[in-house]
Amino acid sequence: MERTLEQIEQEIAGTKAALENVQGSETEVYARIVGYYRAVKNWNKGKSDEFKHRKMFSIEDSKLYDITEADTTCACEKKPAQVEKTVENLEAVTYEMFTRKTCPNCPPVKDFMANLDMAGRSIDVDTEEGLAEAAKKGIFASPTVIFYSKEGIETARCHNVEELEAVFNKVAVL
Repeated sequence: MERTLEQIEQEIAGTKAALENVQGSETEVYARIVGYYRAVKNWNKGKSDEFKHRKMFSIEDSKLYDITEADTTCACEKKPAQVEKTVENLEAVTYEMFTRKTCPNCPPVKDFMANLDMAGRSIDVDTEEGLAEAAKKGIFASPTVIFYSKEGIETARCHNVEELEAVFNKVAVL
């Protein structure tokens, strides 16, 4: 049985009317706070305000992502390179690594960064100077590694080995 144009238009109008009256339910958001996950609505005022200031980093959404402008070949046409090869192409890139002595997530990030032949520095946020520098740069968690282009522009911000590997794999296919 075929529908007429009038029947289809009535169905579309009915669907649009139904979409205008969609009623959802409250979504409970969980985030990590002081080492464990907890519903954000149960956080105290200070932690709730901190959560509102957090920025989620995504390589794909970063406007400063392309640090190798010279090559415009589609990434799908290339084979991924190893991190060692990528590092050779990133001699002008530097980093700052913000860590704490008691941080359980810092040692793997330190090990990853130690294996790279890249200029950078480690900043201990347990010191007053380190904490002040972290506050200036909007760092709320350790470990945090910030990468800078040769012009001194922030190009990436990572918090764990998986994010670091994603950055280097992404850079490697450019």
